Amino acid sequence: MDDIKKVTKRSWIKMGIVMALYLLFLLWVKSWLGLIVIPFIFDAYITKKIAWTFWKKSKNPTVRSVMSWVDAIVFALIAVYFVNIYLFQNYQIPSSSLEKSLLVGDFLYVSKVSYGPRVPNTPLSMPLAQHTLPVVNTKSYIEYPQWSYKRVKGLGEVKLNDIVVFNFPAGDTVALNNQQMDFYLLAMREGKRLYPNKVNMDSLSREQQDIILDLYYNAGRKLILSNPKVYGKVITRPVDRRENYVKRCVGLPGDSLKIINGQVYVNNTATENPEGLQFNYLVQTNGSYIPEDFFRELGISLDDQNMLTEKGGWGPYLLENGLNARNERGELNPVYHLPLTQKMYETLSGNKALTSKIVMEPEEQTTGEIYPINMHTGWNRNNYGPIWIPSKGSTITLTKDNLPIYERCIRAYEENTLEEKEDGIYINGQKTDTYTFKMDYYWMMGDNRHNSLDSRYWGFVPEDHVVGKPIMVWLSLDKDRGWFSGKIRWNRLFKWVR
Repeated sequence: MDDIKKVTKRSWIKMGIVMALYLLFLLWVKSWLGLIVIPFIFDAYITKKIAWTFWKKSKNPTVRSVMSWVDAIVFALIAVYFVNIYLFQNYQIPSSSLEKSLLVGDFLYVSKVSYGPRVPNTPLSMPLAQHTLPVVNTKSYIEYPQWSYKRVKGLGEVKLNDIVVFNFPAGDTVALNNQQMDFYLLAMREGKRLYPNKVNMDSLSREQQDIILDLYYNAGRKLILSNPKVYGKVITRPVDRRENYVKRCVGLPGDSLKIINGQVYVNNTATENPEGLQFNYLVQTNGSYIPEDFFRELGISLDDQNMLTEKGGWGPYLLENGLNARNERGELNPVYHLPLTQKMYETLSGNKALTSKIVMEPEEQTTGEIYPINMHTGWNRNNYGPIWIPSKGSTITLTKDNLPIYERCIRAYEENTLEEKEDGIYINGQKTDTYTFKMDYYWMMGDNRHNSLDSRYWGFVPEDHVVGKPIMVWLSLDKDRGWFSGKIRWNRLFKWVR
């Protein structure tokens, strides 16, 4: 009691401020388990029974120096850990799926409070490392304990056309050498590669289609699992340790969505297209090559400047698509495969001195690649659906036709056992023909529509996968340029994300 009487007024004020902030934090996250920390806060400022800074009294200057650094690093790691979980985190755009809305090399501040931060599934983890520690190449988290999904109240909800950062839903199982791809899609592609002869799925019965798709998937899966040196070890990850993706939300819970000739319709109404919407085109010139300065003016990166030549074996493909202009030597004029916005398309097509013909990239056979991969729908990236997006509390009647669409939600995301038997569908051992969803789901797509692996390929994004909302580009680096030739995109620094 005498020790408490000696405590200064300043220490009491500090303790009061810290205690009030901490209690407000517990009220926000609704985690009363955190009350066990209160005695330690009181001791750190008032009673001081625990020697929190014992090293400061050491007579050894080396100990004092080292421990001061350890103290600062531990404090910084704890601060970063809580800021990353509950407030915001940095995110770098790795791919061109959202060009020209967000560019490869953009560094973003992602707000966690916009939609409400999640309490982490894996609380014991290193900050600033999503799932792998650099250099040592080991897991950055300890799998136990794992907490169930809980989201703290945020400033709002996901809205139509919001750009959203989320954990890759199909990233629960990954081959480590192919982490950016859905394992199921990878297995299907590898299986199809083993059976290169194309099958006309439309000519087959539903049962025959199922057999062919199962053949592709099982053959690809076996190949991946038996070749870890090529594909990497196959592992599973908890929700919050899956890869972070960023896409645009084009469908909300309860919406019915379809795509007709590249135009998204929600509840039978065409949605507003983003300004940076892109599609792939085949651009044939008048015989010359497109200058690099012209590509820079258009904003087309080196990675996107792909050429299709007759010598490269593309002759039949180009002729099939009407790109038959030839030079005086009888060779097909150069053809570029480019992603273009409407404005870029108009710029190129209007330059008759440079281009002779521009056609949109034709559709290819996508059997076993378009979601759901275990059902032949005849859908493709430009013409898809209609598909209903599940909402929390909604009940659907399960049929043989819609089960492949929703079985991943039921089985993987909402953790039920699901079996198809001769006499019907069984969920958690009970025969049923209905299901009530426990979570809301979203439909996410990239603005670079022909260069985006999105919901058209791996399906719905569950609410527990939503990470946050990008609010600002704080740095943007052009990988095609050097530091003294325009690498920093100054016009994008501290630019708000619309």
